[in-house]
Order: sequence, then C-alpha cells, then structure tokens
Amino acid sequence: MDKLTFYRQCIQELLTEYSKVPPINEDIEAQRIFDTENEHYQILNVGWDKHRRIYNCVMHLDIKNGKIWIQRNQTDKLLADELVAMGVPKQDIILGLQPVYAREYTGYGIA
Repeated sequence: MDKLTFYRQCIQELLTEYSKVPPINEDIEAQRIFDTENEHYQILNVGWDKHRRIYNCVMHLDIKNGKIWIQRNQTDKLLADELVAMGVPKQDIILGLQPVYAREYTGYGIA
C-alpha cells in the first residue's frame, strides 16, 4: 500500500471511531467529512442546544505534501500519538494547531 493510501486509511479509521461517540445532547449530530480529492478530513458537531445553534469543528486533519497535518483537535485525545501507534512516522505528522516557531519542540514534523 502506498503512503498516501495508508495515511488516508489511518485518518478515516481514527475519525470514524471518534464520531461513533454520540454528543451528550441528542439534538446534535456528529458528522464525518472525508474529502479525499482535496485531502481534508473533519468531524463536525451540528444541531441545536435549545435555542442555540451548534456548528463546531471538533477535529480537522489534512494531508499536505505527504504529511498529516493536525489542524484542530477539540478533544482530550492525543491524535498524534494515536497516528504513531498506527504506524505513521513522527516526522510525517505536523501539529498545524501549534505556531510555526513552537513545532520544532514538539517531537513531530516541522513541515
């Protein structure tokens, strides 16, 4: 299996698992978005909390230049560690949610 296919598989498996946990409010839906053409992968919470509209990107990962970019993680899950456990090399994981100047200290790729 080539690297791109493997990375897609890892991301989709990870997000599929997390999206199975339903939000506390049953009026909120967890949606998985897998855009394999542009390499964007997200989990969104969409719905209503009484009179308040909920639209929140919970997780967002991209594949850019052969690396997995973690753009957003609004959970306590350590996505980078889980990707490493799946076989993704640390240098191919970019913590895009960290400022550029801090990435060299994360132990992951710096892009």
